[in-house]
Amino acid sequence: MAGLAVGLSLMQSRGGSSPDLSLLFDINGLAKDTPSWLDRAISFAGEYGILLAMVLLVLWCWWSVRRRGTAADSVASVAGIVWAPLAAGLALLVNVPIRGFVERPRPFVDHRGIEVLVAGKTDFSFVSDHATLAMALGAGLFVAHRKFGYAALGLALALGFCRVFMGVHYPTDVIGGFALGTAVTLLLAPLALALLTPLVSAAAASDRAKWLVRSKRAPAGPGDRPEPLGLPDPRTEGAGTGPGRNDLAA
Repeated sequence: MAGLAVGLSLMQSRGGSSPDLSLLFDINGLAKDTPSWLDRAISFAGEYGILLAMVLLVLWCWWSVRRRGTAADSVASVAGIVWAPLAAGLALLVNVPIRGFVERPRPFVDHRGIEVLVAGKTDFSFVSDHATLAMALGAGLFVAHRKFGYAALGLALALGFCRVFMGVHYPTDVIGGFALGTAVTLLLAPLALALLTPLVSAAAASDRAKWLVRSKRAPAGPGDRPEPLGLPDPRTEGAGTGPGRNDLAA
């Protein structure tokens, strides 16, 4: 960590031509040529909008997996969906000591000419909380459902671009957030799913909570209902006339 802090400090020197600083000015410089309404739209998306969209995507994924696939598939997918926000919260907690140790100022503090689209940012810059949260949600959703996961990862990348465009983060702040969110989610996923899957299975077997895992309108499949025992149907066995019919009046 000490080496990382030194490296980031060197990147902040005005005399250097680091790729991090160059990319910051290239992306943030776009804000000077875009119309004000677009700047406001990107600022809202980078601060609140994309994260809100990712929350809605998680809910949409949960709603979808309840209505499709087998019961076992629903249990596995819902367990992964539950892990996604838990992983995001855990990644944010891991980031607290990292930010306090590195203590990297926001880019507009050390560099002039930064177009700052969101005022009031006084905390440290590395690692980006927004990037950490978004990528943790994206990686967690990818574990639960590939198609929804790809969409979430795309939103996370878009959020990272917005944070640099807004002038509140260096590109390496965003990359560090992506790495932290991915690492926490994927490295702890086996343990988390091992603990969450039995809980979700218990909910699926409960009359009160099974709707959280499996929709009543979901198509029946293997494991959804008990297999027939092969017993004769009393309504049809021996029906009709013939030598095999028992005549009660005889």
